[in-house]
Amino acid sequence: MQGANVSSGSGQAQGKSREGRYVLVPDPKVVRKLLTRYASLRIAQAERETPARARELADVSYTLCVMMGKTGIQEAVAAADELLAGARAAGATATAGSDGEKDLFLAV
Repeated sequence: MQGANVSSGSGQAQGKSREGRYVLVPDPKVVRKLLTRYASLRIAQAERETPARARELADVSYTLCVMMGKTGIQEAVAAADELLAGARAAGATATAGSDGEKDLFLAV
């Protein structure tokens, strides 16, 4: 089954790449929440810089980069947006989440 996703139980699924190797694919709901947190922290930091907020923004940025397999935050945000667009196209996120929010995209 080329391209099939298998749940790993940790907010990620395993997908089979073209080379036949398994890769982890983040859960779109987890990615959406992380993007929302990243955007909120960027706005808050722009309004008023604090050391605590800067540390939290760095942590969220690092997590997003690791989750998306990218080395820079702009690449990670772009990859996350692409993942969410693909999930929406596949119908995986067609319905509202338990919090009632629809898909949100973030452009940096």
